[in-house]
Amino acid sequence: MSLPSRRGALKLSAGLALLGAGALTGCGRGTATPAAASSATPVGDSPATGTLNVWAAQGDADVLDKVIKPFKAANPKLTVKFTLIPNAEYYTKLQSAIAAGKGPDVAQFFPESQAQFLDPSILRAVPDGLVDPKSFFTSLWQAGVVGDVAYTVPWYAYTYALVYRSDLAREAGVKAPTTWDGMVPFLKALQGVGAGHGLGADIGWDVFNGQDVAMYAWQAGGSLLSGGKWTLNTPAMVDALTYNASFFTSGVADTGGPTFLDAQPYFVSGKTAMMITGPWVVGQLDTAAKKEGWTAAHVATAPLPAGSSGSVSFSAGGSWGVLADGANPDAAWKFVRDLAKPATQVAQYKAYSSLPAVVSAWDDAAIKGQPLLDAFLTQLKNTRAFPRVSTWQQVATRLGKETEAVAKGTRSAAKAAANVQAYAESLGTGAR
Repeated sequence: MSLPSRRGALKLSAGLALLGAGALTGCGRGTATPAAASSATPVGDSPATGTLNVWAAQGDADVLDKVIKPFKAANPKLTVKFTLIPNAEYYTKLQSAIAAGKGPDVAQFFPESQAQFLDPSILRAVPDGLVDPKSFFTSLWQAGVVGDVAYTVPWYAYTYALVYRSDLAREAGVKAPTTWDGMVPFLKALQGVGAGHGLGADIGWDVFNGQDVAMYAWQAGGSLLSGGKWTLNTPAMVDALTYNASFFTSGVADTGGPTFLDAQPYFVSGKTAMMITGPWVVGQLDTAAKKEGWTAAHVATAPLPAGSSGSVSFSAGGSWGVLADGANPDAAWKFVRDLAKPATQVAQYKAYSSLPAVVSAWDDAAIKGQPLLDAFLTQLKNTRAFPRVSTWQQVATRLGKETEAVAKGTRSAAKAAANVQAYAESLGTGAR
């Protein structure tokens, strides 16, 4: 996963969501309850034939041609054509192609930012029996469900957890915090043994910060949307904004840095001692440290500390959907079904370190033998899907900006929560 460009793609999707909702014939509905699958016609077991056009974002999909070799061998009369698009351009080009009636047969989506596509005018419903919804992390499946209909199938998974300097924690004699109250003291202890700042906080003040505060609101017992109405001006949201700001007001984090691209160099150099981040970091720190084995000797992971309602994070990753006007839906669903098999998801992990969305695939020795991934597995079992409405990305972006004001002391948490609520209500949910 190319995270700098992945970040760009999510920021881009926030700006496109309102435009996309209109251009794509009304994408976005009210909230939904989890569903097993749709009532679409089941997909058979005969070999797929013809040509299958697959669009995906560069990154995890770069290795797909290698990963699906067994699928291609089992379907010799099928030609699979991949179009890989830079992350920052992906949703733009996909939306334009769909609006023009020139979309692919099957396309990749991102569970945390796919709501504007979850509509029968854009995507086909997942056929009955194609996959077992219960085989996936629950929130990843739910991220593709609207109105009791599933539109996407999860492919790979990630969520946030704590990644911290275990060597400094040992020197300070402290263990990873398990509650909000323990966070600042833990980070101060790491500073006490030499770290410049305890936390390398995200200072993009954008949709990503909005996502962070949203998960803190869940941890505090709040919701984001209930009964089709925004629920952002709540005591839980005030607590979430206050908790996030406490990292900066206590001095364990700096509003001036590190920036996103500097996060890992700061971490390995000791300028910071913790990140709240995704699992891709684990595989990149040896490179940042320019020393093989550095990560194993210096790094540990832990689930997110619990608020008053526990430790909750958000579900994210990759998913697949079959376009409503695609020319080869039979082959498309067979392709998606193959990518959802545990063996294929393990092959994807071995090829690109993409963590499986199918829970049983984590039992494979290649993954189970990686102790730094344990915290992410624990956290993935306790995640929620963001609201499946087309305006969520704009709301999250505004929440990110309000987060900045609270962190810098220019706005109270209560005023910020009220501002986000008013903004969200002005946008609505995109539902028809």
